[in-house]
Amino acid sequence: MSLQDPAIKNQVITLGCRLNTYESKVIEDLAAQAGLSNKIFINTCAVTAEAERQARQIIRKTRRENPDAEIIVTGCSAQINPNQYRDMPEVYKVIGNEEKTQISTYLNLHDSDRVVVSDIMEVKETAAHLVSGFDGKARAFVQVQNGCNHRCTFCTIPFGRGNSRSVAIGEIVNQIRKLLEGGYQEIVFTGVDITAYGADLPGQPNLGQMIRRVLALVPELKRLRLSSIDSVEIDEDLWGLIADESRLMPHLHLSLQAGDNMILKRMKRRHLREDAILFSKRAKDLRPDVVFGADLIAGFPTETDEMFANSLRIVDECDLTYLHVFPYSKRPGTPAARMPQVKGNIIKERARQLRIAGEQAQLRKFKEFEGQILNVLVEESNDNFIKGKTDHFAPIQIQGNANVASVISVKVIAYNDEYLIGHLV
Repeated sequence: MSLQDPAIKNQVITLGCRLNTYESKVIEDLAAQAGLSNKIFINTCAVTAEAERQARQIIRKTRRENPDAEIIVTGCSAQINPNQYRDMPEVYKVIGNEEKTQISTYLNLHDSDRVVVSDIMEVKETAAHLVSGFDGKARAFVQVQNGCNHRCTFCTIPFGRGNSRSVAIGEIVNQIRKLLEGGYQEIVFTGVDITAYGADLPGQPNLGQMIRRVLALVPELKRLRLSSIDSVEIDEDLWGLIADESRLMPHLHLSLQAGDNMILKRMKRRHLREDAILFSKRAKDLRPDVVFGADLIAGFPTETDEMFANSLRIVDECDLTYLHVFPYSKRPGTPAARMPQVKGNIIKERARQLRIAGEQAQLRKFKEFEGQILNVLVEESNDNFIKGKTDHFAPIQIQGNANVASVISVKVIAYNDEYLIGHLV
């Protein structure tokens, strides 16, 4: 069969965040609209040096396994450092983060330029893309925002995503309605810094106002979840929703990064450890069953044992349950790269200790759930066996049968290191 034979499908390999997951579906749809086939798009991440190393490794593996396909690399790593992929013989073309969402890119994919990457800082708007669904997923992602106006000293993502820009409320509503028509029960709002939502839109609606409007306009939306949020950017409207809106799931993932004030200052974060503790207390007071996740970086430059101990303590002080632990990764060109570095073996050990603390915290939360009846969104179901997530994003397994994407009631009867165990009620 020829390269353009429509029987040979395209493939999209997604690395990194939920926003990439959404955009990979956009890539898939646009490539199909353009009539492309036998293309493999690799949507990269640049959050750590390890993420970029894995991207290069996956490109080489993909070429070995698919010698006749054309490999197109995109995503944050391609945006920030396109030449490293241009110089790989396995790569057919490199396209930027803005270009990957434009139909013209796919219509002109065979033009001579091997690198099509524009200045992301010049992009002023985020176009909405109506996607029909996500293969094999019970929940659907909706992009509400892109980019970031902050300049944390360890982070290169603004250079991959550009400055903050928001999707208009009407376009968000249209996307949600389309996904609900496709049978999805749960929507996840995603972006780079979603708590910055609205500052660039007419009238400057904040995130809470947008959510309240969306829920009013789409009453059939029963389950809404937020991706990572910045606790000091939460507006009073969002606090009100946390308190009284049952359709907003009781699970908040915090962009925390550290629990020591000096490290937070050197990271150029906008909160102190006391702010994070007060946030978690206020959220618990408003909604006692809320569960927190958090991103934490181990071994940031200049971090002493005492500073790390503060980060370790904040797991309990904020009642964190799900930890995303990142060993600090030196990113060329960032201010943190010029600071005194922590030795690699110490970074690795601190990351290990944080992960252990996270595992212990998750077990404590699982114990609290034992005996409770919880709602579960079904993600997999076959042969009398169900896997899903509770409202609190706890993984659970159940004996029985149910339709994927349905919401069922389950009593938690036990748990192990990885998931809850329940039965249908």
